[in-house]
Amino acid sequence: MPVVDVKNLEGKTVGQIQLADDVFAAQVNPYLLHEAVRHYLAGLRAGTHKTKDKSEVSGSGKKLWRQKGTGRARIGSIRSPLWRHGGTVHGPEPRSYAYSLPKKMILGALRSALTTKLAQQKLTVVDGWQLDSHKTKPFHAALMKLDGQAKTILLVNAGENVNLERASRNIEGVTVVEPARLGPYDLLRHDRLMLSREAATKLSGALSAAKTENGSAQAAPASAESAGEAKPAKAAKPAKRSAKPAAKVAKKPAAKKAAKPKAKKE
Repeated sequence: MPVVDVKNLEGKTVGQIQLADDVFAAQVNPYLLHEAVRHYLAGLRAGTHKTKDKSEVSGSGKKLWRQKGTGRARIGSIRSPLWRHGGTVHGPEPRSYAYSLPKKMILGALRSALTTKLAQQKLTVVDGWQLDSHKTKPFHAALMKLDGQAKTILLVNAGENVNLERASRNIEGVTVVEPARLGPYDLLRHDRLMLSREAATKLSGALSAAKTENGSAQAAPASAESAGEAKPAKAAKPAKRSAKPAAKVAKKPAAKKAAKPKAKKE
């Protein structure tokens, strides 16, 4: 299990914490990370694009000139798509770009992102965010002591902390999120990840439990087959038609016809 130092707001090491192998030392899957980012960004699209068709643009519906005899092309309305200021054919309509993604894929991408942060040494575990006030200046000084080179920092704190939220919202590039709302896109978008001790424990427990449940559900049928358990025999299908009684089925012996003597011609 990976062991990470725990630091206080002064930047000093005050202890160590063990993180789960299934969460912070998992196999990185770039495909899951790509799909998780596409899924998140697709949900952010407004989808409010719209063009006007022939029935929505302004203009009279009167026929401009008679059908024949003028030498000009026939036309029925000034709002025709062939004309300037006319309607648009097959233009975009308002719609939602969001789509569903399996929960296992999102959790797998989250494990890959956490593993990447730890492997790149961009993960810091803080003992706690006990701030005396909501002022931005002392909080910014504490972040500089923890990591003064990162331009974007993601703070993960378990529970409500009003001082932390107010002190961090005036600093550009700093985002505060709860463990339950943490996503792969947030981890990839920020350069540095700072977890509180409680948040690191919750993430390790929740993501490990989810992976264990999925693994046990998949391994249950495989273990039954490996144990050599005999599969129950399939029930015999009932006959479609009942057998007819032998008396009816047996054919009656054909009676031999007596040969009639042929009459001689006189």
